[in-house]
Amino acid sequence: MALGSFDGIHAGHRAVMAAAIEGLDPEIGAVPSVVSFWPHPREVLFGETRLRLDLPHEKLSLLGPLGIEQLVLVPFTKELAQLSAEEFADSVLLETLQAKRIAVGTNFRFGHRRAGDAELLQRLAHRRGVDVRIVEIVEDADGRMSSSRIRSALEQGALTQAEALLGRPYRFQGTVVRGRGLGREIGWPTANLQVDGRKFLPGLGVYAAWVQLDGAEDVMPAVMNLGPQPTVDPNSPSAVEVHLLDRNLELEHRELVVEPVHRLRGQQKFNGLQELSAQIGHDAEAARQLLRNPG
Repeated sequence: MALGSFDGIHAGHRAVMAAAIEGLDPEIGAVPSVVSFWPHPREVLFGETRLRLDLPHEKLSLLGPLGIEQLVLVPFTKELAQLSAEEFADSVLLETLQAKRIAVGTNFRFGHRRAGDAELLQRLAHRRGVDVRIVEIVEDADGRMSSSRIRSALEQGALTQAEALLGRPYRFQGTVVRGRGLGREIGWPTANLQVDGRKFLPGLGVYAAWVQLDGAEDVMPAVMNLGPQPTVDPNSPSAVEVHLLDRNLELEHRELVVEPVHRLRGQQKFNGLQELSAQIGHDAEAARQLLRNPG
């Protein structure tokens, strides 16, 4: 098993997974697995909201190509948090999950008050004949690979940087729900997406994006607004609105996968709907040109 949070599945996470399954003897009957916690420990212990780069169902499609066959989510509870490092290793990892080999990053912590570290896990598992592989932190030219760096890039709308850190394009998905229909009235019909509230989204603004319909292989160019509607209703909550470029489809209740490509501008308040409509026209043309010529 590769043990950790693995949010974003960046190069550091992939190194831990590779260490877990490297040279695995099929004769021992072990299943290559990722073991993580759900919900995030800080949500349970401190009531913090922890948005995820990858929700569990999104992780599944990412793990298969890495040689992982199973995702195990250990339910994190206050009772689990009270287990000592020794109790956690013995009862959860070695007995319940029947670990044959464990790989962790060098900064891995576990047990009550995070008292256990990778070296302690190695000693505890060794008593039971279980190998623990400790993987050093992976760094690039700008420092250690981390989920926080990916979140920071997304918050700034730096999609190219986020993609480089992730090793893949950043995507999210949602279900199209009925909106107020104002976009259609001003000539720019939009699909209003209901996105899982636990999903981390990029910084507010207007983006050029690719959109994929549920079950379809083709992607379609779009312009996306992420955030409130300062011109229409300054008090409205943030929303995700997608306008397909040069396409007119009935999307209500459909599932869309969105890949933002480039942040065109930040949120603005305009002097009325006519000015807003004109700006959306400029945004649409900018997105159309950018997606046609991504270089």
